[in-house]
Amino acid sequence: MSGKMKSRNAANADSVSGSVPCDERILKDCHQLYTDTDSGLIAIAQSVGVTLLPPRKKITVVLMGNHSAGKSSFINWYIEEHIQRTGVAIETQGFTFVTSGRKRESLTGNATLHLYPHFKALQEFKGVSEYVGTEICTSRQKRFSLVTFVDTPGLVDGDMKYPFDVDQAILWLGDVCDLILVFFDPMGQALCKRTLNIVEQLNERQGDRLRFYLSKADEAGSESDRQRVMMQIVQELCKRPGLNKCGFDMPTIYIPNPNKPSRCVNQIEEVCRTIEKTINQTVQNTLNTLEKDCEIICTAVTDTLNNDRQCSVENRRARCKSCFLGLLGFSVPLLLLFALVLGSLSREVLELALGSEGTDTLSLYLAPVVKAFDSLSVETQLYVCGGLVLLSFILLILARFSSRTRPTLSGKQKRQLQEKLEYVQEVVKTKKKKLYEEYLRQSVGDQDMN
Repeated sequence: MSGKMKSRNAANADSVSGSVPCDERILKDCHQLYTDTDSGLIAIAQSVGVTLLPPRKKITVVLMGNHSAGKSSFINWYIEEHIQRTGVAIETQGFTFVTSGRKRESLTGNATLHLYPHFKALQEFKGVSEYVGTEICTSRQKRFSLVTFVDTPGLVDGDMKYPFDVDQAILWLGDVCDLILVFFDPMGQALCKRTLNIVEQLNERQGDRLRFYLSKADEAGSESDRQRVMMQIVQELCKRPGLNKCGFDMPTIYIPNPNKPSRCVNQIEEVCRTIEKTINQTVQNTLNTLEKDCEIICTAVTDTLNNDRQCSVENRRARCKSCFLGLLGFSVPLLLLFALVLGSLSREVLELALGSEGTDTLSLYLAPVVKAFDSLSVETQLYVCGGLVLLSFILLILARFSSRTRPTLSGKQKRQLQEKLEYVQEVVKTKKKKLYEEYLRQSVGDQDMN
């Protein structure tokens, strides 16, 4: 077991030469397969009427809790840099995204929403745009290169007024993030009703993403004091209709301080393992989604080509039907006119043109028509001629409508679709298989990959 963990950690660790961890490279490669300008899956899918969303290159971890619960302090500890302000005052009044990058920089609201397009809907909450920011730092500690932390405003009861609907904004973030860490501090604010209300609603919507922690556990006094605080929190949570069926696991955590030793059990590494587990699950989900999206694209391209072939067949049938009705529409009055003209000519003229046998044959077929037509009155003959003209007109109209065809792909478009299909089947699926093998190789030996 220790050998496998060592192998996995080695695969994920940054080397001296600055190599990219396996999980980070997999997520980056998957994102590139979707967003490539020339041959990305999003562009290919759009060409056949399918909409795909690119996978994220990082997971999003939302930290929420009451005022002074230690959210910002945890972020600073995790990345091993003092990025977020901490203290007893309500330091975090808005949403702060903390992510890794090439250089240390702070971004304002508009720049943040541009950097995170999937969070643009935050601006729909009136006033939020002015209270959204991003802190970029170069830290590569732990798994920070694959994590974006969202530090939320400290929640308090009473007359505290927020410049935006903080409850709905946090609930919206809970729907789009990957993990929600709820910090309860033992110093009297843990039972903040606003926090409990939001937690109850989050549990109903995204209960599988919620994790509870008793923060600042070293300040809770003795072990019995900590147990009493935890029991109060759990009992208060269980009073909520949406939470009374949950089995609560609430590890005790605090920021280690060598100058302030404590006998309290510190389970802060449990938070790191939870984050790493979420990263691993995200990598698996991304690879599985990549495979599903490839199948969706292949099916859509195949259906498009099959529909085009079917349209071509139907168009040929429509053209044939149109030609037949058109010829019939023109031939009916012409045949009648031809029959009447030939019937009115003398036998000598016909024998001169067709010969004796031809004249006899023609007379055999035309005689009944001429005799029937001559037996009619002049008025009836006009009606018959008008009816035949009307019939011819109807046939020509039907021919016109029958000539309507459905649009089909050009030869160039069909070749391009076929090339896209081959690219997805031969290149993208092969790449996905290779990435999956790389990911599995972190946990299992090479002998198990065969």
